[in-house]
Amino acid sequence: MGVFERMAEQGHEQVVFCYDRTTGMKAIIAIHDTTLGPARGGTRFRAYRSEEEALEDALRLSSGMTYKFAYTDMPRGGGKAVVLDDPSVPTDKPTLLRVFGRFVQLLAGRFGTGPDLGTSSRDMVHIAAETDYVWALDETHGGTGDSTPLTAEGVLAGIRTALAHVTGTGGLEGRRVAVQGLGGVGAHLSRLLVRGGASVTGADADPARAKEVAGELGIALEDPERLYDVECDVFSPNAVGGVLNQHTIPRLRCRIVAGGANNQLATLEDGRRLAERGIVYAPDYVINSAAPYAVIGAGELGYSPERLAASVHSVAEALEVILRRAEAERRPTAEIADRIAEERIAAAAGLRAMSEGTGARPRGA
Repeated sequence: MGVFERMAEQGHEQVVFCYDRTTGMKAIIAIHDTTLGPARGGTRFRAYRSEEEALEDALRLSSGMTYKFAYTDMPRGGGKAVVLDDPSVPTDKPTLLRVFGRFVQLLAGRFGTGPDLGTSSRDMVHIAAETDYVWALDETHGGTGDSTPLTAEGVLAGIRTALAHVTGTGGLEGRRVAVQGLGGVGAHLSRLLVRGGASVTGADADPARAKEVAGELGIALEDPERLYDVECDVFSPNAVGGVLNQHTIPRLRCRIVAGGANNQLATLEDGRRLAERGIVYAPDYVINSAAPYAVIGAGELGYSPERLAASVHSVAEALEVILRRAEAERRPTAEIADRIAEERIAAAAGLRAMSEGTGARPRGA
């Protein structure tokens, strides 16, 4: 399938392939849908097996951002960027990100970005050297800093909502949670879970990071590949996408899947596979939707701390609606979440055409 066929299939408006011959920087910016507003989404810095895999990641992630923004009150659409971590390119990461920032600036606000897998608020400082359209810079550079604590709070609110739906109470005391990925969101979430009285088993592809988090929090560790087999109340994916598929879903020994990773389902059919097993799935772009508030709301839109805190409650409310409707219609939660998002986008389509960029200058927010 060609690029234009993929764009048509998933409803993308624009895909920008970026290459700098001096540094060897390669990046892909995918803009999915700007019905609700200019596209916003994080930038990944990751080694891919192929350019095809990088393109697929950008396309899937950007469409997920469109649906995520549909569950917020922010006038923004979905986009995502990936910068390829190519071992054959000798240029250092800060320089690559700075060059990437020039391509972001050329879009004149039609796409804006923040941290994602493989990038941090400190990395955003390098991108910001070349573009106005970047958020969540390190606080020492006048930015809003790390967004993962608020994201983790939203994920926790979603876990409590799912537990209440399944068991009648959202209490964490005595609950067993398997946390996949102990990076930014996963580590913060594990800390909140332990504080609430849950028993946590964690896993991470980075053994040193896993050991450090486990030592700090006193949680159990499992081999990443065997985490799917751990008996628990909640399986919480907080690392890469595509981890819920035809091979892993049959192995799960949980009642709920709820985590902060993007694109947890490998295919749409995997949402049905979870439902058929009686596992309640908290759609990823709903349960992690507090992240845009922390990045875009705090940075570009200037939301107050009170409004940011309210976003955590919004996660719980949105998930509760999805769970009730899925139960009433006897359909997978993933399908219901998609339908609600599409209804909201369709309702806005008559009021807003394809969005241009924004001249707002976010730096120093």
